Amino acid sequence: MQTGLAILLERSGLTPRGEPRAMSGGDIAAVYWLDTDQGAVVAKRDDPERLSGEADGLRALHEAASSLVVPEVLALEGEWLIMEALKSGSRSVRSASTLGDGLKALHDNVADEHGWHRDNACGLTPQPNAPLADGRDFQRERRLLPLAQACHERGLLDARLRGRIEVVAEGLDAWLPHAPASLLHGDLWSGNVLHTPQGPAILDPAVYRHYPEVDLAMLTLFGSPGEAFFEAYWNGRAPDDWPRREALFQLYPLLNHLLLFGGGYRGAVERAVAIVEQA
Repeated sequence: MQTGLAILLERSGLTPRGEPRAMSGGDIAAVYWLDTDQGAVVAKRDDPERLSGEADGLRALHEAASSLVVPEVLALEGEWLIMEALKSGSRSVRSASTLGDGLKALHDNVADEHGWHRDNACGLTPQPNAPLADGRDFQRERRLLPLAQACHERGLLDARLRGRIEVVAEGLDAWLPHAPASLLHGDLWSGNVLHTPQGPAILDPAVYRHYPEVDLAMLTLFGSPGEAFFEAYWNGRAPDDWPRREALFQLYPLLNHLLLFGGGYRGAVERAVAIVEQA
């Protein structure tokens, strides 16, 4: 067992039973399952600043998301984060509905300012969260324009498509209404939802406050949470402009994927821009 992890386990009163076992899905961080005399834990090794941001988000969600399962942070020091281990169960109509209800309740935690008290990361990309009073300004200045610039500087966006994204960003005030800032998971793609025997769990957050559709758009980016989820979340009151909002709030994660993984995501970026433009 690696020395840093062994020391942190001892300081936290956790007695290991056997060696850590590598878990799948750790593309950015190294993630391990470890049985202890006090129960199973997950240990994650990563950049200390990213781990600190993740732990901060997990604590915020654990406090606010009373009807969703959020792994408890057990210890954090340097490049190691230790948290409660969750066992996978089966996805069902009931668990999808519970996820919808729970996410709606999470989003009902609102504040006046969009952003967060600290920066964190979305994957490997630093995520600036300095608060702004208007969500349209936040989406423009903290999300779309910085990522479009970064992608352009790396040759991943040509000047024409970057210009279209800038027009979308500058035009938000014309159609996107001002709204209070909901507490978000922030990176809620399907791989960060785990259906456990205790109910749906949300993992690996990049927490901040913004429009609630941010989390919904991430859930539909690489799949769908299902009809039962949306029935529970919207309760028959889906916004008329959901397709446009969905495309808008998928732009930031798509730009992030373009930045991290290359030009294969350029077409998806262009399609999302076109939907926002044509709506």
